[in-house]
Amino acid sequence: MLLLFSVSQVHHPEKENYSAVTEFILAGLTDQSELQIPLFFLFLGIYVVTMVGNLGMIILIGLSSHLHTPMYYFLSCLSFIDLCHSTVITPKMLVNFVSEKNIISYPECMTQLYFFLIFIISECHILAVMAYDRYVAICSPLLYNVIMSYQLCSWLVGGVGTMAVVGATVHTGCMLRIYFCKDNIVNNFFCDLLPLFKLSCSSTYINEVVLLAFSSFNLFVPTLTILSSYIFILFSILRIQSTAGRSKAFSTCSSHIMAVSLFFGSTAFMYLQPSTNSMDQGKVSSVFYTIVIPMLNPLIYSLRNKDVKVALKKLLEKRFFS
Repeated sequence: MLLLFSVSQVHHPEKENYSAVTEFILAGLTDQSELQIPLFFLFLGIYVVTMVGNLGMIILIGLSSHLHTPMYYFLSCLSFIDLCHSTVITPKMLVNFVSEKNIISYPECMTQLYFFLIFIISECHILAVMAYDRYVAICSPLLYNVIMSYQLCSWLVGGVGTMAVVGATVHTGCMLRIYFCKDNIVNNFFCDLLPLFKLSCSSTYINEVVLLAFSSFNLFVPTLTILSSYIFILFSILRIQSTAGRSKAFSTCSSHIMAVSLFFGSTAFMYLQPSTNSMDQGKVSSVFYTIVIPMLNPLIYSLRNKDVKVALKKLLEKRFFS
């Protein structure tokens, strides 16, 4: 694959012989040319399924009045986040599969990084909000409508968005202070924090401290919220006398547990791994939480959710038989 370096001269007293990188080259998933076209069609198919699944979920929830509950409001937010998350990464990745030069300009790289961080942080916290919603629904069913009011739901989603924007702004702001010179090959298929750190000619100590602090907060706080919610949920389920009641309670949580396990497992592997670990291992994890999980989430919630299947059936019958 042809490598292109585009640089501009800048004057730093301590870096007189260096040049500032204005373009990066994305190494991609593989440098084997015979795999580029098969991978293009594979990820194009995944992206189409992701778009159809998440857009379909948002439209279905919007059109089905009996799905206008806090649980499905948060689910539609998750679908919107997954839709945007995948769109930030996949189209550029697809273009690179069929391009001779996998180039991304410095401003484009920083923009992609910023929006990627917004949506990955949002997903961490919306999954925690969904766990709290299930806790209230199962542990305090009689007060559910009072506690999970429209105002509280709006505040929760607003809080998720605020934390995401603040986190992304801090990370990207710290990235903008890093000086890049000579090396410009990003060992990933998109602009992410860790591969960019490895290209820096200046100290990344502050960036690494910020990454550790924010990653810990954005992973551990939602994880603790989810775990504590499900501990209380488990105790409540065990107090239910009827087998049918227990089964129904478990079924309302199983899809969310599966989505949480997939997302947090792959994200933690990427951002909390020792720095000595291979970036190639990180690529596999990155593919999972940026491309595969946004495709799986609507499938998990639709195939395992009776209300969604009933709503889809009614909507199709109304459209085709009215």
